[in-house]
Amino acid sequence: MSNTSYEAAGVDIAAGDHAVRLMKEHLAKAQRPEVVQDTSGFAGLFDASALKRYDRPLLATSTDGVGTKVDLARRLGVYDTIGHDLVGMVVDDLVVCGAEPLFMTDYIALVAGIAEGCALAGCALVGGETAEHPGLLGPDEFDLAGAGTGVVEASRLLGPSRVVPGDVVLGLASSGIHSNGYSLVRHLLRESELSLESVLPELDRPLGEELLTPTRIYAKDCLALAASARVHAYAHITGGGLAANLARSLPPSCDAVLDRSSWTPPPIFAVLESYGRVPRAEMDKTFNQGVGMAAVVAASDTDAALRLLASRGLDAWPLGEVVPGAGTVRLA
Repeated sequence: MSNTSYEAAGVDIAAGDHAVRLMKEHLAKAQRPEVVQDTSGFAGLFDASALKRYDRPLLATSTDGVGTKVDLARRLGVYDTIGHDLVGMVVDDLVVCGAEPLFMTDYIALVAGIAEGCALAGCALVGGETAEHPGLLGPDEFDLAGAGTGVVEASRLLGPSRVVPGDVVLGLASSGIHSNGYSLVRHLLRESELSLESVLPELDRPLGEELLTPTRIYAKDCLALAASARVHAYAHITGGGLAANLARSLPPSCDAVLDRSSWTPPPIFAVLESYGRVPRAEMDKTFNQGVGMAAVVAASDTDAALRLLASRGLDAWPLGEVVPGAGTVRLA
C-alpha cells in the first residue's frame, strides 16, 4: 500500500495557500475604515467602537447562498458574477429593516465578484473560508454561501409596525431574474427547445448570458431613500415572488393592492413564460417579475422618493397602495 497523504486524498494545501494570496488583491476593494487587520488570518476584525454614534444600535444579520444559479455559471464557465449575486442576496435582506451593511464573510474562492459586490453595498469583506471536497464535488462543481452583519438605530427600525393605510408602495426595478427560480429555469431548459446558447428575438444576447445577469444590489439606494423620505418598510422580492414577500412587510391590519398594469416585466420573464408554457400564477410566485425591491412610503413623500431614486439611476414607480385589510397582497 502506498503512503497515505492529504494530497493523495484530493486536497492540495499548497494550491489553497496560493488561492489565498491571489484573493488579497480583491479584498482591497471591499474595505471600510473600521476594519482591523488580524495578521493571523483566522478571523475578521471590526472596530465596534464605531457604533458609538448610535444611541441604541441594533445588529442585524443575514445569511444566504445563490442556489442553483451556480449550475448555470458552471455550465457556461462564467464565474465573475456569482459572487455579486451572493452579496446582493445577503445585503438586500439586511437593508429591509433599515440596517446599513457593515461587513460580510464568505465561503468560497470566488472573491473577485464578492469583493466588487461588497464595494457596491458599502460593506467590508472581512474574512472567509475555502475548502476542498474531494469525492463529493466534481472538479468543476462548487457552491458558495455568505453571511453579513449590519446595524440600524433602534428608533429608525423599519418594518410592518410603521405601515398604515394610505401608504404608497413603490416598485424598484430588478436587473432580471436575480438569484431565485433557477430550479424552474433549469427544468425549462431540459424540457423545452431552449438552450443556454439560444439567441432569441426577444433578447439582445444569448439566453445563458441573460440568465447570469447579476443581482441588483439596492443597499445604498435604500439607505439613501430612508434618510431622505418617510420610508415605513421595504420588501426584498426573492423566492415566493412579489405578493408573498411584500406580505411579510405588512401588519395584520393592512393589505396592499398592486396595479399589474403599472409596469412591464423585462423580456426574460416573457421568454420563460411562453417558451416554457408556465402559467402566470406560477411565474408570479416563482420570480420577481421585474420588481426586485418594494418600498412602502408615506403618500406625501412619493414624488420626492421617486426623484431621489431617479437621480441615483434606479428605475422606480408607484406600484400600489396600502389599504385596511388582513395582511395580504392583491395584484389587480
